[in-house]
Amino acid sequence: MSPNVVVLDYGSGNLRSAERAVARAGADVTVTADWDAALAADGLVVPGVGAFAACMKGLRAVRGEQIIGRRLAGGLPVLGICVGMQILFSKGIEHGVITEGCDEWPGTVDGLEAPVVPHMGWNTVDVPDGSVLFRGLEDARFYFVHSYAARRWELAPDPTGTIEPPLVTWAEHGDRFVAAVENGPLCATQFHPEKSGDAGALLLRNWLSTLS
Repeated sequence: MSPNVVVLDYGSGNLRSAERAVARAGADVTVTADWDAALAADGLVVPGVGAFAACMKGLRAVRGEQIIGRRLAGGLPVLGICVGMQILFSKGIEHGVITEGCDEWPGTVDGLEAPVVPHMGWNTVDVPDGSVLFRGLEDARFYFVHSYAARRWELAPDPTGTIEPPLVTWAEHGDRFVAAVENGPLCATQFHPEKSGDAGALLLRNWLSTLS
């Protein structure tokens, strides 16, 4: 049976493209902000386009940060895309304004330091060993559109060694930034898989393969 996936509807601009891409990858997809449906789905996709602060405002309006937290507490998969990845960090800084994020990962999303901003176009990524999301995609290129990113990874390793460390994928545009994270049930990409052609489609299929 195809996995059931909810694309969280909190006012983000790329809902339909995310819906179509995940459906083409093999899921039964619903676009909704319904609490029960979002918690019951096999997978939850959190897209995002635009400003960090606006996305957080929309997310809180539908209790999206609580939905994400509740799912992760139960080990239920979540995939963030673009600003939907950025809001998983502790905070974002845009034009000097600090906005609190979902705080699933420590760290700050701030402006890229590059000769040309926004970063718009196709880029390769530096994939860590053992990645599931990027299986078969180690040399692929993905489509980015962003002016902000997490330029440091600040989650400290588990001192007991009992928790698997997250797999962090990096990319470069001026400086290095986090391009994707695989952290147990929580995965995210700074690029847009739904706009990344065959490579993005395979990445989404890889993610769907992890859903139980």
